Amino acid sequence: MAHAGRARTRGERDRDGRFLTVPNVLSLLRLAGVPVFLWLLLVPRADGWALLLLVVAGVTDWLDGKLARWFDQASRFGELLDPAADRLYTFCTLVAFVVRGIVPWWFAAVLVGRDVLLLLCLPVLRRAGFAPPEVHYLGKAATFNLLYAFPLLLLAQGGSTVAAIARPVGYAFTAWGGALYVWSGVLYLYQVVCAVRGGRSAQRSQGV
Repeated sequence: MAHAGRARTRGERDRDGRFLTVPNVLSLLRLAGVPVFLWLLLVPRADGWALLLLVVAGVTDWLDGKLARWFDQASRFGELLDPAADRLYTFCTLVAFVVRGIVPWWFAAVLVGRDVLLLLCLPVLRRAGFAPPEVHYLGKAATFNLLYAFPLLLLAQGGSTVAAIARPVGYAFTAWGGALYVWSGVLYLYQVVCAVRGGRSAQRSQGV
């Protein structure tokens, strides 16, 4: 976990200054689709269009990371924007699915509670002099599982053959994604505790 007070390299400063890169534009477009997606699920209940938008969001989520690496367009703004868009899609989907009875309320509460807990860790890290840690690969894996699970759960609605096939696969992805989401949160929390304890130990050794 990087200390917020250390001197930054020129490359890090360049990354901080990047804004309108191709990956960031994709993330902004994905973010703009969140209210549309929620409206499609709850008002007209146009599951087909909501499913298409969710698939597009999943593809752009994969693509913006690839483009950032291929064209060396990584930026601090993108590192913050990408997971923010993922979390908003996850949150809005959970809200809509709970309202429609697709997933139980406690499942949504666990995932949302995980994000709230980690959000509360940010001021603790700042007071200790640390920047937020980078997104863990387990967190990305959890998000990908959930982004696969949600379209399958939409397809599972109804009594068609497609719904019967999609239902067990969708719930399997939901279970794996939920478990990884919680586990990545536990690891993040562990990093925060270690960083804060390490910072306090360093201060005591320096007589601060």
